[in-house]
Amino acid sequence: MAKRGALSSNARRALVVNFVNQGLVHSQGDLVELLAEEGIEVTQATASRDLDDVGAVRGKDASGVMRYQFLDSSVEPLARMARVSDQLLLSITASGNIVVIKTPPGGAQLLASALDRASESSELSSAIGTIAGDDTVLVISRNASGGKLLAAELRDYITTEFSNNAFKTGKSKKARR
Repeated sequence: MAKRGALSSNARRALVVNFVNQGLVHSQGDLVELLAEEGIEVTQATASRDLDDVGAVRGKDASGVMRYQFLDSSVEPLARMARVSDQLLLSITASGNIVVIKTPPGGAQLLASALDRASESSELSSAIGTIAGDDTVLVISRNASGGKLLAAELRDYITTEFSNNAFKTGKSKKARR
């Protein structure tokens, strides 16, 4: 894969959470290799810090295989990352029945996954699903003209879940400076 541009540590940690959730990380060396496949070069020390920062611990899974995992699967990955979420979420914009959420490169898929789970558990009742790229998440409203309502619901959810002040106005950090 082509080397990514400057990737924030928070976006990198979003990838780490994704790899751990997929059961792909058996060692810190595995994480270094997985990130390298994504074009992200890190040292073993950085991999170790990232695993610690997202709350992943090494232990035997249900099959007896040693791998990194999250002990409390009821805790959302983004909630585990609350102290870094301020840089993971950049803006929310509504249009028609769609809400566009911008993230740093590499952060969209983790965010979309968390939002899909919130939608399935009725925490986000206005959303029917998401589509994620590298740095953009499209969230689809159940209502044909419900984008603004969904954007407000997302702002409330994100503010409540992650105490992220950037969403209280609904403007991107760049626009607020």
